[in-house]
Amino acid sequence: MTVRKRLWILLAAALLAATAATGYVWHARDTAEAAATGTVRLDAAGRILFRNTAPGAGFGRIASVATARPGGPRTVGAPACDRVYAAHGTGLCLQRTGPVPGTSVTVLDRALRKVRRLRTAGFPNRARVSADGAMLSWTMFVRGDSYLRDDFSTRTGILDTRTGRLTGDIERIPLTLDGRPYQAADVNYWGVTFAPDDTTFYATVRTAGRTYLVRGDYRKWTARTLRSNAECPSLSPDGTRLVFKKRVGASANRPWRLYVLDLATMRERPLAEARSVDDQAAWLDGRTVMYGLPRHGGGWDVWAVPADGGGTPRLLVRDASSPAALTG
Repeated sequence: MTVRKRLWILLAAALLAATAATGYVWHARDTAEAAATGTVRLDAAGRILFRNTAPGAGFGRIASVATARPGGPRTVGAPACDRVYAAHGTGLCLQRTGPVPGTSVTVLDRALRKVRRLRTAGFPNRARVSADGAMLSWTMFVRGDSYLRDDFSTRTGILDTRTGRLTGDIERIPLTLDGRPYQAADVNYWGVTFAPDDTTFYATVRTAGRTYLVRGDYRKWTARTLRSNAECPSLSPDGTRLVFKKRVGASANRPWRLYVLDLATMRERPLAEARSVDDQAAWLDGRTVMYGLPRHGGGWDVWAVPADGGGTPRLLVRDASSPAALTG
């Protein structure tokens, strides 16, 4: 069995376990609504937003803690999400919608009220909101593409909240690979992150068994590769660096490591987190990145590590995943 096949088997098992957990959330919905009396707001600067994974009625729901006291009391809100992200008072909540693979994509305002809801196929995987809250993106794992047979592929959508322009799948964006126009049936994008101009974005593209970091222009509808072996980028608050996961081994247990790329010099450095991180890391601030990690024996925690390659990883928020630093 190939390494890739083993990876997808592990992914499928994880998705099945997550689906069972979601079943528990649906069963406990009434109790959870009664318990979720907090006032989570997406414009509350100085707080970390995340998906609550603590056992109990609030499992799977949006929550937040003070950045200055990430181990302190958490506030749990009403919406339940499998993936969540927010910036500048706009939130994005991805939630599975039943036994048939499908996802509800919900845009939230600063008070967690529903602004818009879309439905799409597949399992929720990645979610991002631009720093000013204008641009939203999400990635789903899907199945059934003939060129992949039993493998998973991705669908990545982008929504411009100012104009209402919706692109349900960016797969057909014209791609320049290694300086030449490129077309192939197996092109897949995932893990979008937006620049401050709200048209430039970075993402992962996979084709012919390789992954690449791409820079795209949403208005001009173009994309080009910058380098190979880079996945799930996340742009720093000052727009000068990207944190991403890089494949460093063939083992299905520890295939990735977090790196930071300087966009001016295109030099990369590994971060002090030596464990394999299968997440789209987020920036806590200009000096620190944070990411979700599963615990041995079950559960998730959010960890943090310096972005300069020094220091050591530290536990940031226990029983949490899908973090975002709220900036107001």
